[in-house]
Amino acid sequence: MIRFSNVSKYYPSKSGLQFVFRNVSLEIPTDRNIGLLGPNGVGKSTFMKMVGGSDRPSKGRITTDQKISWPIGLGGGLQGSMTARENIRFVARINGYKDSSSIEQFVEEFAEIGKYFDEPIKAYSSGMKARVGFGLSFAFDFDVLLMDEVGAVGDQNFKKKSAKLLKEKTSRSKVILVSHSIGEHRKICESGLVIKNEGLVFYDALDDAIEDYEHTYVK
Repeated sequence: MIRFSNVSKYYPSKSGLQFVFRNVSLEIPTDRNIGLLGPNGVGKSTFMKMVGGSDRPSKGRITTDQKISWPIGLGGGLQGSMTARENIRFVARINGYKDSSSIEQFVEEFAEIGKYFDEPIKAYSSGMKARVGFGLSFAFDFDVLLMDEVGAVGDQNFKKKSAKLLKEKTSRSKVILVSHSIGEHRKICESGLVIKNEGLVFYDALDDAIEDYEHTYVK
């Protein structure tokens, strides 16, 4: 279970506080795959970063007893001045691995970025960052995978390889998915979350979530 307890997220602006989420209290089950629905700009990436632990609520708490990934596909969480290999060693250490050689090998082979693997991340294109981020996320076993437009990067061979690995991972882990493709949601998810009115609405049935999303946002 992922529990939101009176969570607000806001940013200061010249016109006052700009809320992304306001006083959200909700329990999100982690025994199923969930599609996160909402148009650009309503807070999908903010939700993923908060649940993944790379950002914090302005107010309230998010708690869970599950091991949750960082958002796969956002390209965040990688230190730009470090190489991919150095980033992997750092992440492996904080996840309890003293020897990261097998993880380094896995990500290097998966990402297929050649010599850039030992160049600083800041020299990478967004696609290269995504490849390393995907590989690094897939190198660990998480209870819940946070996925943000995972299928959007790479050539057909890379997409095919990612889809195969994702299928293997989702046989053991659950997913919270952000995608602009309703078809992708239907293929992966059973339930849905809709971001609306600075809040979150959970639907046990994905079709009910899609209906609410389309009624709210699709004109």
